[in-house]
Parts: sequence; C-alpha cells; structure tokens
Amino acid sequence: MSAPTDAPVRLVSQLVEADPEMIDIVEQFVGELPDRLAALREALRDRDWDRLVVLAHQLKGAGGSYGYPEISEAARQLEADAREQSGPLEQRLEHLEKLCAAAAAGLNGA
Repeated sequence: MSAPTDAPVRLVSQLVEADPEMIDIVEQFVGELPDRLAALREALRDRDWDRLVVLAHQLKGAGGSYGYPEISEAARQLEADAREQSGPLEQRLEHLEKLCAAAAAGLNGA
C-alpha cells in the first residue's frame, strides 16, 4: 500500500456545509491541529509507537466528527502503519499535515 502524495489545497468541513452554525467548533478543532501534528511528529521521531497509535486514533475519530473524512482516513492509515511499526510512516504524516493545512485554508475561504 503506497502513501498518497497529493492533498487538496482546500478542505471544507462537511459538518459546516451541513450546518453553518457549527463553524465555531470546527474552527477550534482546526486551530488545535498544529499541536496534534507536533505531538504526532514527536512520537514518530521518538519511535514511541504506542503514543503514535493513540494520537493517530484520536485524530481519526475527531477528523470524522468534525466533518473531515479525508483527515480521518489519513489518520487511520497512519495508525495502522504505526501499529505494525512499518510502512511509509513519514509520508503518511506528511500527507496528514497537508490535509490539515488544507482544512485551515478551507476555513479561511469560508
């Protein structure tokens, strides 16, 4: 299984598309993504597989809950590879970072 390399430039939350009044909580989620990504990167750098699995799992659930299935799927793939301690972990994390940047760009364009 190869890691995706392309990411959209702009992602819009399906939650906000369905209910524009949800923008505030989605903005809070997206605002926390840099900290989540930093924690994921640190866990990968330290080869702290258990922490990487937990963090990716949490982001998988949150991404879907906030209307970003692309983030959820990318986190799922990272979690699966982290469980196996193999696969294109660095590429998966880079793809996840691009998706999170696209989510931020999507808010700015909203």
